[in-house]
Amino acid sequence: MAQTSQKNDREKKKKQKKKEKEERKALRKANSNKGKGLEGMMAYVDHNGQLSDTPPDPKFKVEIKVEDIQLGARSLMKEELNTPKMGRISIYNNERKFGFIKDSLSQEKIFFHISDTEGDVKEGDIVSYETVRGPKGISAVNVIKQNPKS
Repeated sequence: MAQTSQKNDREKKKKQKKKEKEERKALRKANSNKGKGLEGMMAYVDHNGQLSDTPPDPKFKVEIKVEDIQLGARSLMKEELNTPKMGRISIYNNERKFGFIKDSLSQEKIFFHISDTEGDVKEGDIVSYETVRGPKGISAVNVIKQNPKS
């Protein structure tokens, strides 16, 4: 008789597991997005950059001109290369005689060599310079130390 009750218990457990599995399957099917259409699957980005399920407010729409979109690396125009610029020497290696100037407008770092400077320079000096395209990219030439305005 003990075997029969164990067998009955196993049968009950099997039926219970099968019932739970069917309930989970029905729940998954009810919550599924399959076949509910495109609108149910859409996600939007609001004006704060957060994902949302509601379309964005049209009053926050920003018009962007196609010609303002730039793909790839920034290209420098010829007039940009030859115009004098201002910056601060952010890094200077006295042993190797080169450094980098941080442009005051674009915050871009531009390489320079001591042979392209007029006089002694050190880190923190404010300088004017021109840029040229060299074999390894843009570099500063005609680097002139500026007197700080007091």
